[in-house]
Amino acid sequence: MKISGIHHIQLCIPAEKESEAKFFYKDVLGLKEIPKPETLQKNGGMWFQVGSQELHIGVEDQVFKGKHHPAFLVNGISELKSHLSAKGISIQKEIPIPGFNRFSIRDPFGNRIEFIEPE
Repeated sequence: MKISGIHHIQLCIPAEKESEAKFFYKDVLGLKEIPKPETLQKNGGMWFQVGSQELHIGVEDQVFKGKHHPAFLVNGISELKSHLSAKGISIQKEIPIPGFNRFSIRDPFGNRIEFIEPE
């Protein structure tokens, strides 16, 4: 047996916030929405392509505000930080990691999202 990579990460949102989530992930972050399989559409939520992986946004009654998060590898982290700040999104400094620039935000539902770029 060998684990070969990450297929997707799932974050959760309240059911009544799907339009807001689609706007945030598609329009603010610029992710490409991909179709969910028909068998799963009844569950709500949406899926996005991020490089060769996927980000799944699921509907759940409870949203946790803990340490769990995806970390998106980016090019142009300074420009991204400026873009998000201009949209009124609070930037959270992170403990430095040698060789990387990084910061995180909270999406409108409390999920932590990290952005990281090699120096």
